[in-house]
Amino acid sequence: MQPSNDVICQYLDDNPNAMPSQAAIELGVSELAVVLALPEAQVSQFPLADKDELLSCLPHWGRMTTIIAVSGSVFEFKGEFPQGKYAYGYYNLITEGDGLHGHLKLDSLGAISLVSRPFRGKESHSINFFGSEGEMIFKVYLGRDSNRVLLPDQVARFNALKERSLAA
Repeated sequence: MQPSNDVICQYLDDNPNAMPSQAAIELGVSELAVVLALPEAQVSQFPLADKDELLSCLPHWGRMTTIIAVSGSVFEFKGEFPQGKYAYGYYNLITEGDGLHGHLKLDSLGAISLVSRPFRGKESHSINFFGSEGEMIFKVYLGRDSNRVLLPDQVARFNALKERSLAA
């Protein structure tokens, strides 16, 4: 039996520093279920219909951190999110030279969440891409400067996405 939303919310209240991925494992639910239980001020849902526009604008944001977690292992890429184009059933990430490459199966996307939740005591914002079963596909965290401060231009762009998603 899956824990109720109230149980997830209570866990988050009792463990304010817990990452959604950690809470999902401990509660035996999808990471999306945890993200959807976050306080309203910490999460908004981005319209799936606008995913192409979102993916095409991310390369213009500058350096960010893309995270992929698989079977307990976490892969991080720090750099610009690449441009992409559709071909052969995938959204292909294209980078000339070194950088993030990959092939996204976007027709399996179940949700895109904009998450604003402190991480290790610091302000943090991420764009979370979930599969149809609520599993995390990848996350893109806003970049930081050499003093570990979020980049103001990216924060403004992220907040504009949140405002847009709330208006949708």
